[in-house]
Amino acid sequence: MKRAEPSASGIRGEYETHGVAGFYKQHGDDYSNPHEGVLAELLRSSLNEWSIQPCRSLDLACGSGEVTVVLEQLGFTEIVGADPYTYEAYRRRTGRNPLKLSFEEIQAGGLEQDRFELIVCSFALHLADESRLPPLLYQLAQMAPTLIVLTPHKRPEILEAWHWRMVDEQMHERVRARLYKRLNKR
Repeated sequence: MKRAEPSASGIRGEYETHGVAGFYKQHGDDYSNPHEGVLAELLRSSLNEWSIQPCRSLDLACGSGEVTVVLEQLGFTEIVGADPYTYEAYRRRTGRNPLKLSFEEIQAGGLEQDRFELIVCSFALHLADESRLPPLLYQLAQMAPTLIVLTPHKRPEILEAWHWRMVDEQMHERVRARLYKRLNKR
């Protein structure tokens, strides 16, 4: 029997009770983002506004494939998903096999040989421990020149010292899409 999926406020409560990792270990296989409709609309309009064309992309913290589905609808074909918890939900929905990598594993170089034109991180970077952001964002800057962060918060604040400059922000129903460009590479 399928477990009931928590609501948006229920997810926050679950994070507080079980921690982020605990929640996704319990619900990862059947997870779906309760904000998917808003997220999809915002991503579509932002990619159009920013004139981002189909390219090799990383769907970081890929969830159940919400970002990948939008990218595919827009003609992207080279998409790699990565998530340590929701890989089964992602695989089932998209037919793609994601990498089972956490932020910590990526920070430690788990993708250092891979190159992308675009990284999209949806509803996850604000959950990372702030002390881990500088080395994680450094690693991401080694992999791609463009980063889009979709977030339901003003967090995370990504500093230029972390190798990225925010060049634009779009907002739809309190969800933000932030476009970052890499400042330098090694």
